Amino acid sequence: MTERQVSTTVPVPVNYTGTERSRARPVVAQRKHSSWRELLAFRGAARPRLEIGIGVGAFLFVVVAWDLITRFGLIKPQFLPSPGAVVAALYTMLTTTDYVQDIAISIGRVWAAFLVSVVMAVPIGILMSCYRGVGAFTVPLIDFIRYLPVPALVPLTLIWLGIGESSKIALLWIGTFFQLVLLVADDARRVPIEFIETGRTLGARQFPLIRDVLFPAMLPNMIDSLRITLGWCWTYLIVAEIVAANSGIGYELWTARRYGKTPEVFAGILTIGIIGLVSDQIIRLLHRRWFRYLT
Repeated sequence: MTERQVSTTVPVPVNYTGTERSRARPVVAQRKHSSWRELLAFRGAARPRLEIGIGVGAFLFVVVAWDLITRFGLIKPQFLPSPGAVVAALYTMLTTTDYVQDIAISIGRVWAAFLVSVVMAVPIGILMSCYRGVGAFTVPLIDFIRYLPVPALVPLTLIWLGIGESSKIALLWIGTFFQLVLLVADDARRVPIEFIETGRTLGARQFPLIRDVLFPAMLPNMIDSLRITLGWCWTYLIVAEIVAANSGIGYELWTARRYGKTPEVFAGILTIGIIGLVSDQIIRLLHRRWFRYLT
């Protein structure tokens, strides 16, 4: 062995015997064991890879159980089609019909209503938390309206707005805005009073205090509130698209139900679930990147 080879070789202690190697192995096993134990500990440390694996395993468990139920005939296919039948129906809808266009239309409706809700709810929610007079005026009205069932408002929206896109977006907005504005107000109230007092001590007036102190402090929690209410907005999509609609996921789902096409109904539900899951995970990822100091 040349001198160059010796210099590039990892040095091995002379007294590193086989006994010491056997002693080193339990350390690795202990680390792996502690990783699993952290998942079951109260507010344990994050284990992203294990958590992703468990999440994938949960989906696989549900699919396998679903397939076994249908394979052994425990539930009739007209009530619960097999996973293969649902996937085949979804593929047929995507390749032979205008289902892709329906998906795009539904996504556009949801995001239009959601963005309008955000633009209105964020400033109103902040004002509700900052000024007691604004809160006293708005909270009773908002609490009253948010308990109204959205399907009961369908006749009124059709009378007031007709059968066009405005009525569908209005229903989605009603189901989202009155929930979101209260969440935003709560996020603003959770900002520690010490932050506000420090800003006042440094001479900040009301608007700079809201812009430079309150809003940045409440932003991480507000992003989570937006993520939650986006899911609520998707839940009202079917209600908005089953009345006087000729396009969208809800329309296709309701049409399939009318003709007893259970696989197509499950395919529509699966589509909404996949879109919701993807959008939710994207927002979670952005939240972790924007607010690394919280992890």
